Amino acid sequence: MNLFSLTASSQLPAMASCTASSAYWDRGFRCSVDSVFTRAPRRSWTHLGRTPMNRGCPREDEYRYCRSAARPNLDNLRVLRPPAAALVAALSLTAGSSCLFGGPPEPVIKIGVDLPLSGPEARAAVPALNGIRYYVQQHPTLDGFTIVLSESDDSTGGLPDANRGAGNVRAFVQDPLVAAVIGPFDSNVARAEIPAANTSLLAMVSPVTSSPCLTQDVYLPAALSLSHTAVTCKDAGLPAANDLHTSGSKNYFRLAPTDQLQGPAAADHLFKNLQLLRAAVISDHESYGQALADSFTTRYIRLGGSVVGRLDLDSSADPVAFLKRMKADGAQAVYYGGVTANHGCAIRAEMLDAFGTDVTVPFVGGDGIAEDPACVRDAGANFAGMYATVPAVDPSDLPSAAPVIKGFKSAYPNPSDFGRYTVIAYDATAVVYDAIDRAITASSGKLPARPAVVAMLAASSGLGGATGTIRFDGNGDTTHRVISIVESPRLDRKAPWLAAGSVDYSAALPY
Repeated sequence: MNLFSLTASSQLPAMASCTASSAYWDRGFRCSVDSVFTRAPRRSWTHLGRTPMNRGCPREDEYRYCRSAARPNLDNLRVLRPPAAALVAALSLTAGSSCLFGGPPEPVIKIGVDLPLSGPEARAAVPALNGIRYYVQQHPTLDGFTIVLSESDDSTGGLPDANRGAGNVRAFVQDPLVAAVIGPFDSNVARAEIPAANTSLLAMVSPVTSSPCLTQDVYLPAALSLSHTAVTCKDAGLPAANDLHTSGSKNYFRLAPTDQLQGPAAADHLFKNLQLLRAAVISDHESYGQALADSFTTRYIRLGGSVVGRLDLDSSADPVAFLKRMKADGAQAVYYGGVTANHGCAIRAEMLDAFGTDVTVPFVGGDGIAEDPACVRDAGANFAGMYATVPAVDPSDLPSAAPVIKGFKSAYPNPSDFGRYTVIAYDATAVVYDAIDRAITASSGKLPARPAVVAMLAASSGLGGATGTIRFDGNGDTTHRVISIVESPRLDRKAPWLAAGSVDYSAALPY
């Protein structure tokens, strides 16, 4: 394949001009022959631009080819504008090489990316990938190394696949140039990937996973449990962090708060923001839902609210009869711990029989229902008035995120390119860069060992990200513990969910 087409550069006549069209940037570069011959030939192209589109060897295959391709000796070339025939002759000496007239290529560091890039979750994951790409485009080199993304899809048949994710990570482990991994998106996939990466202490930074047991051995702290006894991961039927980190050292970090904070955040929102003092509680009887329901109840009562009744759904449960009793007992809201797939949002539709169309009686849940079109569908005509917690900061109103969002939308103008997790994925890339940077410094400019990158991530402190200050506790969990609140559409069921505030536990935990 011929990587080059010859075009003239009117904007940069004194330097090598390497540009790429948006449609073909990954196939090769357009290089101005005029500009190549009007500057000292030893100048490397890799220092001329600030995005991967302006670099000589941005991709893995191009880097390998670049290293092995023979280049002409241009030391004695006269720096004059040659006739056209001479240009063609000179270029024929280097046809096929992506490192024309430059010095040795910069060494490469790869960052693996593992996300569900196909299927329904791609609607959120692809915008997150765009955030990662945008950061790398802004920072194509790091301490003399070219940064290359190695992207993988952990979906099969449109659904996240833990086995495929683990296979992707094993491939990253086998590649000595991969210094860290960004991802995954799903906690179930993470449970398969962490042991695969932990064997070589390959650092992983997830923008969004929130299951407590990825980094902790306790599923629900005693202070949030109705029995005042901690619910362990084993109690919840999940492997604990120590089971996943088989080497004895932790290599998994995340920028999302854990699910332990979703119930308390919903309680804070109902009691403090909506000023509702009496609530009914329902769970789908699974570990995730029960933990949300328990932690909501504990926090709500501690704040001064009253829980007038609780229903754990099973085959014999009658939600409509329960809701009617709750109406009679003065319930001002219904909290649901669970997921849409367990028909949780159908409860919102059933609230019509008990509470009528009064949307001042809200239905509140966790990220198991948040921004889910199926939840809105199941709620029927009563789809308005639902709230949900999301364990991720909403960057839309953050002054620190405004420049990033503006720049991103200029580079990625399609509205579908940007999503809730674009900016947090951008920050995940920033913290990976920061750790690799410090590890390179500690290794005297050489490719850092993987355990060094893990150590630098663990020592991250005070990095100013677009979403806030980034640091990790001893478990690898973020200390920037912000839970966002979203509200279902009010009029058009197909409209996006609305931002409805946030609860920040960065200064102190709610227990």
